[in-house]
Amino acid sequence: MKVLLLFILCNFVSSGYCSPPDSLNKVAQSRWSFHFQTTVIDQYHGKFHAPYSGQNSLQDTVENDMSLTATIFLGCRLWKYAAFYVNPEISGGKGISGTTGIAGFPNGEIYRVGNPAPGAYIARGYFEQSFALPGSKDTLISDNANQVSQYLPNKRITVNIGKFCLADYYDFNTYSHDALTQFMNWCLMDNGAWDYSANTRGYTYAALVQIIEPKWYTYLSYALEPVYANGAYMDTHFDKVFGLNFESGYKFKAGGNFGSISLLVYMNQNRAPYYEQAIADYNAGILNALHIDSASAYNGNKKYGIGLNFSYPLSNYIGLFLRAGWNDGKTGIWDFTEVDQTFSGGLSLDGAWWKRKGDNFGLAYIANGISKEHQDFENTGGYQFIIGDGILPHYAYEQILETYYQFRFFEHFYFALDYQHVANPAYNADRGPVDIGSVRVHLEF
Repeated sequence: MKVLLLFILCNFVSSGYCSPPDSLNKVAQSRWSFHFQTTVIDQYHGKFHAPYSGQNSLQDTVENDMSLTATIFLGCRLWKYAAFYVNPEISGGKGISGTTGIAGFPNGEIYRVGNPAPGAYIARGYFEQSFALPGSKDTLISDNANQVSQYLPNKRITVNIGKFCLADYYDFNTYSHDALTQFMNWCLMDNGAWDYSANTRGYTYAALVQIIEPKWYTYLSYALEPVYANGAYMDTHFDKVFGLNFESGYKFKAGGNFGSISLLVYMNQNRAPYYEQAIADYNAGILNALHIDSASAYNGNKKYGIGLNFSYPLSNYIGLFLRAGWNDGKTGIWDFTEVDQTFSGGLSLDGAWWKRKGDNFGLAYIANGISKEHQDFENTGGYQFIIGDGILPHYAYEQILETYYQFRFFEHFYFALDYQHVANPAYNADRGPVDIGSVRVHLEF
C-alpha cells in the first residue's frame, strides 16, 4: 500500500521531487519508466537410470512441467540523481520434480513454491540515490527496466535501500546472467557457490552501496536472511542473522576489445547448523537433527565464500565467459542451492554473424561439487531443500552441458530451444545421466 501511495503522490503532486529543475534543460530525461516482461518455460525429461531414489531425488519417470513469470517494471524519478522503483510480479507453474534433484537446476525462472497456481506479489520496491564524486561529469543513462532515463555522474556513489535481488547487481556477466534471454541453468545465471541472501523467490531486504568509476566499481551490502532455509519470510533479528557481500570489478582492454573481471566475497550468518554437528546429534538419537533447513537456534554459525567472474568478446560476434566459486562447505545451505565448489564457462554467439541480428546461440559447461562434510551429511540420509537421494555412496561432480538457440521473431518477442545434459545429478554417480529439453517464449517491452 505504501508503494502505491508513493507512486500516486509522485504522479499528482507537482513539485520538485518529481520535476527536477534541471529537467527543463535536459529534455532527454524522463520522470517515469515503464517496462514489462513475461516468460514461459516448458521443460521435459524422459526416463533415466536410477536404482534408488530419496525425498529430494529427480524423478526417474517422464516429466513435463511449465513455469510462468510476468513482471512490471515501474520507476519514478524523484529529484536530482534519485529514483524509486517497484516491480509487481506474477509467477506460477512448477519445476521438474518440484524444483529438486539437481543442484544446478535447469530452470532459472522457477522457484520452490509449493502451489503451482499463479500468485501475485511485489518482487522489488526500493529507493536509489546517487552522489557525485570529485571530477565526475553527468552522463545520460538510457531508459531501461528499473532505470529511469536521467543524467548521472560517471563517477558516483549510489545507495539502494529496500527490497530487491542481490543478483541484480552482483556477479553480473555480459553473456551468462539472465535466464529470460540467455542460459537457463541456475549455475549459469549466478555463481552456484554463492549462497546469496534471498527468500524462496530470490528477493531480500537490503542496503547496498555502489562506488562506480568509468573503469572499475566496488559494491558492499547488508541483507536479511530468511527465517527458515529458502523460506518465504525474512528474519528481522538484524544482529543475529544477516548476509554481507563485497564485490569489486575492473573493465580492461585487450586486443582492441573491452572485457571485465570481478571478485566477489560473501559471508552469511544464519541459523544453519554445521553438517558435522547435525550428524553427531542424529547419531546421538536426535532423529530430526538432519532436517537442518528448519533449524531454530541462533547459533552464530557462518558461511563464507568467494567467486570469480570473467567475460571477454573474442570478436564482434563471439563472447567468452568463465566463472569459479567456492564456499567453506561446513554449514548448511540456507538461500540459493547446494553447491560448495563450481566452475562454468562457455561461448555466446551473436546471430548478426549469420545475418540473423537479434538471434543468439550459447554453449556452456558446468562442474559442481560439495565438501566432504556435505557429502557425509547426504550419505547419512540428510536433506536440505534442493537435493537428497537418501544415501550418497558414490560421490561425483555434477556435470552439466547446456546449449540454446534463441530466435528473435520481432523486436520484443523471442523464442528459444534449449538442451541440457546432466551427468551425476545431485552428485550421485549411481543415478542418471538425464537429458532435459526446454522451450522458452519471452516477450518484453
